[in-house]
Amino acid sequence: MKAIQLDQFGIDHLQVKKIPRPTPKRGQVLVRIKAVSLNYLDALLATGNFYKDLPDLPYTPVSDGAGIVEALGEDVSGWKVGDCVAIQYVQDWIKGDFQKEYNTRVAWQTQGVLAEYVCLPEYGIVKAPRNLSFEEACTLPIAAVTAWHALINQANLQLGQSVLTQGTGGVSIFALQLAKAAGAKVIATTSTEAKAQKLLELGADAVINYTAYPDWHKEVIRLNGGHGVDITLDIAGTKTVEQSLLSLKENGFLATAGFISGSALPIDIHKHAINMSFIRIQGLATGSAESFLKMNRAIEINDIHPVIDTVYKIDQVKEAFKRLEQGNMVGKIVISID
Repeated sequence: MKAIQLDQFGIDHLQVKKIPRPTPKRGQVLVRIKAVSLNYLDALLATGNFYKDLPDLPYTPVSDGAGIVEALGEDVSGWKVGDCVAIQYVQDWIKGDFQKEYNTRVAWQTQGVLAEYVCLPEYGIVKAPRNLSFEEACTLPIAAVTAWHALINQANLQLGQSVLTQGTGGVSIFALQLAKAAGAKVIATTSTEAKAQKLLELGADAVINYTAYPDWHKEVIRLNGGHGVDITLDIAGTKTVEQSLLSLKENGFLATAGFISGSALPIDIHKHAINMSFIRIQGLATGSAESFLKMNRAIEINDIHPVIDTVYKIDQVKEAFKRLEQGNMVGKIVISID
């Protein structure tokens, strides 16, 4: 089978290889991968800028994929050949609250899914939404589940509340789509008028160009009738968390869902009124398989379709990763394995 592998760190070292097709062991399923999507984490791992102790080289990158169950190992009862599935990112997190031991089999500890076939534990996949293509379904595992877990499970989003999203990356656009489906008002930030128009087309009630409004929290409050928003997902970290905090109302919820501008959080408990305004700051990343399935039902009911920036072929993998590094995409970058 074909697989993309790294023999050493660096996007220029990504290469298509022919390797043996795996055989499912007891309790495993063999999935024929039809498409994968890229996350910021994938670029960090491929370049060695996140975690340098990868599994034995050569390393197959990428965590998010979708495909078809091709074969079953012994004692697998929950799946049948032909089922359309998506990969669960934290494979041991089946339901309930996150536990420390779930982090023993994640992206930097296992081989990835950028290959024609992968073997996974039977609980490490979920049924894909029926209304989505494989290219759409493969975008869900990290970005969409993170947005769902933040808004629905942690922030307890209610009809009529207000949500602030940042930019046009995967988590932010899924947050916009899910918040609108839940009956919320959405204010979004972005850097260009073209991206602002796209966000409005996707349902944003208002969009702020943060290059025109450096203190954009003031514009958030103005657009929200003089009040802060109920919920915000901060995806940039160091350079945006202060503005995010200042954009919140009393009892507001801030999810730290990314760190593309840095991971240090310059927070002043007094200046940002965290205590006196009873603001909640929640760290999070993805969610359980149970949450994934609930989100997929909502996607089907509301006929939500992920926003895809570009679809690349497997032999264009370097171009796909470089597009991700540039950071100016709208939605998700997908690699088709067909």
